[in-house]
Amino acid sequence: MLIFFVTGGAGFIGSAFARQLLRQFPTCKVINFDALTYAGNLDNLDGVDEGHHHFVLGDIANRDAVMAALAEDTDAIINFAAESHVDRSIASAEEFIRTNVLGTQVLLDCARERGVRRFLQVSTDEVMGSLPEDEKAFFTEDSPFQPNSPYAASKAAAEHLVRAANHTFGLDTVITRCGNNYGPRQFPEKFLPLMLANAMDDQPIPVYGDGLNVRDWIYVEDHCRAILQVLEKGRSGAVYNVGARNARRNIDVAKSVLDILEKPHSLLRFVKDRPGHDRRYAIDPTLVESELGWRPSETWESGLRKTIEWYQTHVDWVTRARSGAYREFYARQYGIEVGAR
Repeated sequence: MLIFFVTGGAGFIGSAFARQLLRQFPTCKVINFDALTYAGNLDNLDGVDEGHHHFVLGDIANRDAVMAALAEDTDAIINFAAESHVDRSIASAEEFIRTNVLGTQVLLDCARERGVRRFLQVSTDEVMGSLPEDEKAFFTEDSPFQPNSPYAASKAAAEHLVRAANHTFGLDTVITRCGNNYGPRQFPEKFLPLMLANAMDDQPIPVYGDGLNVRDWIYVEDHCRAILQVLEKGRSGAVYNVGARNARRNIDVAKSVLDILEKPHSLLRFVKDRPGHDRRYAIDPTLVESELGWRPSETWESGLRKTIEWYQTHVDWVTRARSGAYREFYARQYGIEVGAR
C-alpha cells in the first residue's frame, strides 16, 4: 500500500491534492499533517474517504510531532505547509521563517531518518522575483533567484535546503514552482476569492495600485495533477515550473469576475500599493509539458466559471472562513471593514 505524508493538507491546494491522491490511488493511505493555522480548514476535507485519509494535527517545525506521525515505510512527503500571504509576511516575517524555512529543514531531516523514498517541495514562482513588462519574458527553471518579499525569500531558502539535502545526503527530492492558483476552498484573503466573496455581497473590491500587475493563473486541480506527475515521474533533484500559459493583469481578472456575476465595475476600489509589489510573473512550463506530458485541462474561462459556481453554492463555507481574526486582518490591511457597504 502506498503511503503519502501530505503537509498543509487542510489548506486550499493541499486539500485538493489529498483528494487527487485518493482518486488516483484509491487504496493508498494519506496522512494529512496540518497545524490548522488561520488558513487551514477542516471544512476543506468534508467528504474525503476517512478509511484511507488520516488527519493529524501538528506543526512541521516540531520534530517530535513529525516523527511521531511519519511512518517508516512512507513513499513520499509532499510539503504544502507554508505561510503564504505576502501581505502578512510584510507585517511580520517571523512566522514565515519558522514554518517555511525551519519547518522544511525539519521535514527533510525526518525524511532521511525515516527512509522516505521521495520528498516533493511545493514552491512558488515568486522566488524568481519580478519580470520586466515585456510579454516575451518568462520564468524558466534556470531563472535566477531574486525574491522581493519576506514570503518569497523564505520559500527561496526552503528550496536551497531541499537542493542541499539532495546533493549532500542523496535524498530523492523534486521541486515544483507555480503561480496563482484559483478554485474551490481558497481562503478569502487571497485576491480572487476575496473578489468573489465581496462581489457576491455587493461590497467594494480592493485592487492594489493601478491594477496592472500581472500574475500567472492556474486552476487548482490542474496544478495538483502536475504535482502528481512530478512526484511519479520527475527526475531526482530537478525543478519543474508549472503554469497554464495564462498571465493576466489583476484589473482584468477583477473585471472578468464582475462581468460573470453581472456586477458593476464601480465596486472596484484602488487602494495604496503594497511595499515592493512585484510587477509581473509569467511561467514557461515547457519542461513539465515536454518531459512529463502534463497539460492543463481547464481554460481560464472554464476554470473561473467552476470556481464562481462553487462559491455561489457554498456561501456557508465563505461565511465561516471570513469570521473571527480574518475580519480584523482585512480591515487593517485594506481599510475596508467586512460588512461595510
